[in-house]
Amino acid sequence: MTSYVLGVDGGTEGLRASLFDAQGTQVSVGTAAYPTVHPQTAWAEQSPDDWIRAIGDAVRKCVEGQPVGAIKAMSIDTTCCTVVALDASGKHLRPAILWMDMRSSEQADRVSRTGDVALRVNGAGKGAVSAEWMVPKALWLKENERDVYDAAATICEYQDFMNFYLTGRMCASINNVSIRWHYDRERGWPVSLVETLGMADILDKWPKDVLKLGEIVGGLTAEAAGNMGLPVGLPVAQGGADAFIGMLGLGAVEPGQMALLTGSSHLHLGCVSDMFESPGVWGAYRDAVLEGTHVVEGGQTSTGSVVAWFRRLCRESDYEALNQEAKQIAPGCDGVMCLDHYQGNRTPWTDPLSRGCITGLSLNHTRAHLYRALIESICYGTECVLEAMQRGGFAASTIRIAGGPTKSPLWLQTHADVSQVPLVVTRCSDAPSLGSAICAAVSVGLFKDIPSACKTMVHVQRVVHPDPTLKDVYRRQVERYKRLYE
Repeated sequence: MTSYVLGVDGGTEGLRASLFDAQGTQVSVGTAAYPTVHPQTAWAEQSPDDWIRAIGDAVRKCVEGQPVGAIKAMSIDTTCCTVVALDASGKHLRPAILWMDMRSSEQADRVSRTGDVALRVNGAGKGAVSAEWMVPKALWLKENERDVYDAAATICEYQDFMNFYLTGRMCASINNVSIRWHYDRERGWPVSLVETLGMADILDKWPKDVLKLGEIVGGLTAEAAGNMGLPVGLPVAQGGADAFIGMLGLGAVEPGQMALLTGSSHLHLGCVSDMFESPGVWGAYRDAVLEGTHVVEGGQTSTGSVVAWFRRLCRESDYEALNQEAKQIAPGCDGVMCLDHYQGNRTPWTDPLSRGCITGLSLNHTRAHLYRALIESICYGTECVLEAMQRGGFAASTIRIAGGPTKSPLWLQTHADVSQVPLVVTRCSDAPSLGSAICAAVSVGLFKDIPSACKTMVHVQRVVHPDPTLKDVYRRQVERYKRLYE
């Protein structure tokens, strides 16, 4: 009998459940949306009750008509760092503070100023701590909603809450705590950091157990199984943050490989065998995905969102016409240069106040020049992230990419040409769901470990090779791009 595993991806706008066979073929999909509430400017909240409803709806749609008895395990990934405060019974005390919520910006600045050793993962201690991370959010709760903070027996993430709902066990993922909680497997919890901030009591509120990816959390409770239409006791494997689990779904698990996850923004995640710290990038995060393999992180805030903005200005319903027109424009766009910082820069400059610009315009330029220049600027930004990583010791041998650009041959080729690195496009575009399915498959022994599972379940569709004749052209353009900011 064919074995199946269930991968669940808890995203920003909704939840997606996917059933995969042991060869990595996506058999069925079910989705369910949930709302985000914005009580104030820069705030974003969700109700954990909506997550429970959504996982029930999505999984039931996914497994309808499928051989439920052949499903061997499941795993979930979620947005990170989405913070939840729970009472002693596991009931949430307030809406969850979503990963994108920026209310704790002032607290994040104070965290940065401590200079604690745990901050070495933030650009070798020279970068800013984001309000997206756990410590600033928890500190905001303590200072602004003290009744909630004091009543909270547990302060955790979306990931931990869902595993608790599914199995009744409260535990954390090595992935989430390493990348957003300032946890280090060798050093442990950031004790001196939270003591300096006057919140040492948070250590009693965080989950006590930290599980590696693919480790079994527990079996489905009767309540969770009934909600989803699955067998009671079905093993639930530990997952993690959606983008990082997407690394598994792309097969980017060996040193030298990079996962480039794209959408409205770009996230660059590289695998390294040796720990290092470097200004301009985050990490390396020790054992954050695999034991003995560490992850270095970069990001661009506005990428797909910038291209979508320009498409709307051109009153185009899709990108086909713009892509065809831009193909006719030579690299360098006849002098047009853009800066893609429409919502600031995440790395390597970590400047939230930087803004986008378009320069070098003349009357002979067309929308095709502007469109291609925007795409090139995003690729230049990625190259700047790669350079910052290389200064620390990571050089990408291949880039495995998921998201919108995979549908644009122009965009893919430009990324490859600018960075002179092959781009690998995989068959399953739903990398986080496949990554969760890989965690599930490993947990019940379908594979001996995650790399083995990736070799079988991740399939390469095509490789985009760089054009070496464009290396010098784009090298000059990248230097010009840097001067535009600096």
